[in-house]
Amino acid sequence: MHWLLLAIAVVFEVVVAIAAGKADGFKNRKWTIITLVSGALGTFFLSRALLTFNVGVGYALWTSISGIGITLLGVLVFGQKLSWRKGLGIAAIIAGVVGLQLSGAA
Repeated sequence: MHWLLLAIAVVFEVVVAIAAGKADGFKNRKWTIITLVSGALGTFFLSRALLTFNVGVGYALWTSISGIGITLLGVLVFGQKLSWRKGLGIAAIIAGVVGLQLSGAA
């Protein structure tokens, strides 16, 4: 169940990143509200997941997986470029997440 809660938190964090970009420095009311509500919901689901995960591991997983999701969404939906350096960074993050999981800390 904690993995599902973490996955939901990741989805909301990805929405936060996209909405914050469209909020235009909080000048656009609709996107500002989406940013704030998504942030609150993401934090809520993260806090529920952290009842099982160690705080450091859970937070690291949340931010890492969210960062990968945001980067890949930027490539797939927004036409951003995926350089070999970004790909290498994603691979390093995945290796770190796998390492955290193998450590048995979750």
